[in-house]
Amino acid sequence: MPILLQISILLVAYVLGSIPFGFILVKSFTGKDVRNVESGRTGGTNTMRAAGFTLGFVTSILDMLKSAAAVWITRYIFPDGYWLQVFAGFIAVIGHNFSIFLLQKDQQGKIKLGGGAGGTPAIGAIIGFWWPSFFILVPAGYLIVMVVGYASLATISLPLIGSIILLIRFLNADQPWEYIFSGLLSEILIIWALRPNIKRLIDGTERLVGFRAKKKKQKE
Repeated sequence: MPILLQISILLVAYVLGSIPFGFILVKSFTGKDVRNVESGRTGGTNTMRAAGFTLGFVTSILDMLKSAAAVWITRYIFPDGYWLQVFAGFIAVIGHNFSIFLLQKDQQGKIKLGGGAGGTPAIGAIIGFWWPSFFILVPAGYLIVMVVGYASLATISLPLIGSIILLIRFLNADQPWEYIFSGLLSEILIIWALRPNIKRLIDGTERLVGFRAKKKKQKE
């Protein structure tokens, strides 16, 4: 495989992943900068906090599609480049978390790249390898959020569930074993991004959402 073409594919994957749909949609429809709302992330959850369910849902779908597209483009050009396909999806997640389009200086004057936590593009990459996984991962995410009550736990769990799906596909449908690493690699980025949330989960102070949040509010 030509090395320059491989590098170009990975750069395209990064740029695709970097498209900050949450930032664009919130800015366009409300005038707000989603980076100044709650967690400051640009993913679907924080977009929902900033601008409501519809924009949050649309952001999540678009964030999935951009990493799925990175996988599809790579697979089209390099159908046997299984590791390259995996890394294209992974680099799209890197782009989402560290977007070149959200380059800015923080209060200390340090340059930083804004973005999300990586959950939805990680799911998107898995969907890129086997599209029916959408109908497993999205309902699973909904159940975790609404029943268990923690959006961060859904973000952490779904790439692992996705890798299990791809493992089953490898064992039963001859899908390349390399694909299993898609969710596992993304998990590293997600855990890094959600360090404060993980600490709150351990401490029992993480924000409740879904049915548990409604039940708690009713008691109060």
